[in-house]
Amino acid sequence: MKDEDIDLSDIPEVLDWSKAEIGKFYRPPKRSVTMRLDGDVIDWLKGYGKGYQTRVNLLLRHAMASAAGPPRRKTSRTRAIS
Repeated sequence: MKDEDIDLSDIPEVLDWSKAEIGKFYRPPKRSVTMRLDGDVIDWLKGYGKGYQTRVNLLLRHAMASAAGPPRRKTSRTRAIS
Protein backbone atom coordinates (compact mmCIF):
# COMPACT_ATOMS: atom_id res chain seq x y z
CA MET A 1 0.00 0.00 0.00
CA LYS A 2 1.29 3.41 -0.95
CA ASP A 3 0.95 6.54 1.21
CA GLU A 4 -1.43 8.03 -1.36
CA ASP A 5 -3.81 5.08 -0.91
CA ILE A 6 -4.38 5.73 2.82
CA ASP A 7 -7.70 7.41 3.61
CA LEU A 8 -7.05 10.27 6.05
CA SER A 9 -10.40 12.02 5.60
CA ASP A 10 -11.55 11.24 9.19
CA ILE A 11 -8.34 12.59 10.77
CA PRO A 12 -8.01 16.38 11.04
CA GLU A 13 -4.76 17.76 9.71
CA VAL A 14 -2.56 19.36 12.36
CA LEU A 15 -1.54 22.82 11.25
CA ASP A 16 -0.41 24.31 14.58
CA TRP A 17 2.45 22.41 16.24
CA SER A 18 3.28 25.22 18.72
CA LYS A 19 1.96 23.21 21.69
CA ALA A 20 3.69 19.97 20.74
CA GLU A 21 5.84 18.38 23.44
CA ILE A 22 9.25 17.34 22.17
CA GLY A 23 10.40 13.98 23.51
CA LYS A 24 7.17 13.28 25.40
CA PHE A 25 7.22 9.59 24.56
CA TYR A 26 10.98 9.12 24.50
CA ARG A 27 12.27 6.67 27.09
CA PRO A 28 16.01 6.26 27.34
CA PRO A 29 17.22 2.65 27.49
CA LYS A 30 17.66 1.30 31.01
CA ARG A 31 20.87 -0.26 32.29
CA SER A 32 21.12 -2.53 35.27
CA VAL A 33 23.41 -1.27 38.04
CA THR A 34 24.18 -2.22 41.61
CA MET A 35 24.23 0.54 44.22
CA ARG A 36 24.84 0.40 47.92
CA LEU A 37 22.48 2.76 49.70
CA ASP A 38 21.90 3.37 53.39
CA GLY A 39 19.09 1.33 54.88
CA ASP A 40 17.11 4.35 56.04
CA VAL A 41 17.20 5.75 52.49
CA ILE A 42 15.81 2.51 51.06
CA ASP A 43 13.14 2.39 53.80
CA TRP A 44 12.15 5.97 52.99
CA LEU A 45 11.90 5.24 49.26
CA LYS A 46 9.93 2.02 49.81
CA GLY A 47 7.68 3.83 52.30
CA TYR A 48 5.94 5.55 49.39
CA GLY A 49 4.84 2.21 47.99
CA LYS A 50 5.64 0.23 44.91
CA GLY A 51 8.16 1.59 42.39
CA TYR A 52 11.05 2.71 44.55
CA GLN A 53 13.59 2.12 41.76
CA THR A 54 11.64 4.40 39.46
CA ARG A 55 11.57 6.94 42.29
CA VAL A 56 15.36 6.72 42.63
CA ASN A 57 15.69 7.32 38.89
CA LEU A 58 13.39 10.36 39.05
CA LEU A 59 15.29 11.83 42.01
CA LEU A 60 18.62 11.33 40.26
CA ARG A 61 17.25 12.78 37.01
CA HIS A 62 16.02 15.85 38.94
CA ALA A 63 19.45 16.27 40.55
CA MET A 64 21.09 15.89 37.15
CA ALA A 65 18.81 18.52 35.58
CA SER A 66 19.37 20.90 38.52
CA ALA A 67 23.16 20.64 38.35
CA ALA A 68 24.91 23.57 36.74
CA GLY A 69 26.87 22.52 33.67
CA PRO A 70 28.32 19.13 32.75
CA PRO A 71 29.54 16.73 35.43
CA ARG A 72 33.10 17.33 36.57
CA ARG A 73 35.56 14.46 36.59
CA LYS A 74 37.80 14.10 39.59
CA THR A 75 41.47 13.68 38.83
CA SER A 76 42.19 11.69 41.97
CA ARG A 77 40.07 9.17 43.81
CA THR A 78 38.36 10.75 46.76
CA ARG A 79 35.89 9.24 49.15
CA ALA A 80 32.46 10.83 49.37
CA ILE A 81 31.50 12.37 52.69
CA SER A 82 28.80 10.34 54.37
